[in-house]
Amino acid sequence: MATLSKRRKANLASVSKDAFPAADAIAAIRKFKSPKFDQTVNVVMHLGIDPKQADQIIRGSISLPHGTGKTARVVCFCISDKVAAAKAAGAVEAGSDDLVAKIEGGWMDFDVAVASPDMMRVVSKLGKVLGPKGLMPSPKAGTVAADVVNAVKEYSNGKQEYRNDDGGNIHGVIGKLSFADAKLVENLQAFVANIQKIKPAAAKGTYVKKCVVSACMTPGVQVTV
Repeated sequence: MATLSKRRKANLASVSKDAFPAADAIAAIRKFKSPKFDQTVNVVMHLGIDPKQADQIIRGSISLPHGTGKTARVVCFCISDKVAAAKAAGAVEAGSDDLVAKIEGGWMDFDVAVASPDMMRVVSKLGKVLGPKGLMPSPKAGTVAADVVNAVKEYSNGKQEYRNDDGGNIHGVIGKLSFADAKLVENLQAFVANIQKIKPAAAKGTYVKKCVVSACMTPGVQVTV
């Protein structure tokens, strides 16, 4: 059994079971004893959905008002006329059949793959390679887009995908602890509002059952929604 550190014990002892408005919840996170590195701030929402029902699956992508503090390595499947613009927007690599061949050869130094709709016939060859890694471009995730240059820019700057897990939870990143409180609050509110907006029609009862924010090395603080 793992032994809790003094910092962890002290933080757990100060956790409140109450729910707080967004600004107070962010302030509460800052009061915990923290390590010296810049921690990522996360949000988890427990939803009143049945994850086993296809019409209640929550999936999408979002660009937060102030970003997440993270960048992503993006590749872009596009026609030759868009290659230069995609790279200028932040793509680490762009192309069509040539990019497919490079990935088939074992190159996987990227975090996100975006594609224009007309490129999906080319990208489909990579289904067995990208699919298991969760990298296959998808319209539902926002990684298949007519404006691939803008998609590259958004994902390079921290646009994130989300999907409910088997427990009906949605996980997201709302920034870094070094962000100003106001920026973290606005990002949190934007994330929550987005999830509330896409409530499935088939979901019954209370939709957002619980919302918790935490830094990666602190306990969670419940947020009123």
